[in-house]
Amino acid sequence: MKALPILAGATGMVFVGGSVAVSGHLAEAPLFTVQALRYAVACLLLLAWSRRSGAAPSPGAAPSPGAAPSPGAVASPGAVASPGAAAVPVTRGGRLSWPRGAEWLWLLGVTGTGLLLFNVALVRGAAHAEPAVLGVAVACVPVLLAAGGPLLEGRTPALRVLAAAVVVTAGAALVQGLGRADATGLGWAFVTFACEAAFTLLAVPVLGRHGPLGVSVHTTWLAAVLFGVTGLIVEGPGAVFRLGAPELLAGAYLAVAVTAVAFLLWYTCVARIGAGRAGLLTGVAPISAAVAGMALGGPAPRPLVWLGMATVAAGLALGLTSRTPSPAERGRPLSARPAGRQFFSTSE
Repeated sequence: MKALPILAGATGMVFVGGSVAVSGHLAEAPLFTVQALRYAVACLLLLAWSRRSGAAPSPGAAPSPGAAPSPGAVASPGAVASPGAAAVPVTRGGRLSWPRGAEWLWLLGVTGTGLLLFNVALVRGAAHAEPAVLGVAVACVPVLLAAGGPLLEGRTPALRVLAAAVVVTAGAALVQGLGRADATGLGWAFVTFACEAAFTLLAVPVLGRHGPLGVSVHTTWLAAVLFGVTGLIVEGPGAVFRLGAPELLAGAYLAVAVTAVAFLLWYTCVARIGAGRAGLLTGVAPISAAVAGMALGGPAPRPLVWLGMATVAAGLALGLTSRTPSPAERGRPLSARPAGRQFFSTSE
């Protein structure tokens, strides 16, 4: 198991967990407008990083053959999409690359479920369920990623990673605690769980061609467009003028740390160690949230929370110390696997 990808994924989850306290400053802010600004700024930062790292192409680079840019899209290098703007080409292998064919569906799936619907579910669910209920729903994601991630990568799920995912989920649930919810709240909790898993699983088929940076750029400009259009319809064009300094600062943190940086770190981790093992690291987020709350003046964690942290650590040790499948293995069709390993793998 390589340490750097694990560190990248864990750091991304630390940023995500720390966002819980920051997001409290956005409780009264226009949701869709703030999110549109967040993802537009994140997209700008990611494109700036691609240029600084030498991935940007020379002027005049054309989209990939068979690309399907949205109507009115401009294929100029470094083009940036704000809400309602043209599609943004992304970098891979030293050139700009457009999604092709079904790749648009995968990327729209990541954006529509993992970003747009996820944020709506959190807000709507909070009106019918205590935060712990939604937190526990998200804590169940490692199990789904451990089972579904390898299948999307052309491998069989590893029993050891599945067992580790159950341990991490149990530990994260202890950290989050239990809460009350009505039937509607439970429904939104399930939507939150599904959307959180979709953010990783739906990106797996496009990570190979576009890479972590490409997927991050595509999902951020698509999110800026979707949130921007929704914000104009639901909140009106004047919503942006209702944002004060606290909301803008909170949005800036979400744009820089939780989106531009965390997305790139997370998808790098998924691309290097696979979605199943990367999913174990989502257990770091509730721990980060608990520690951040204490650092900001909150009470010290209760004994059950400390027990949960230790349980998460045990699950991570169990799942992340096994051998990482090579890229060739991750791309091998299930039908090409050796006989006797068509359902679960115990050696990976």
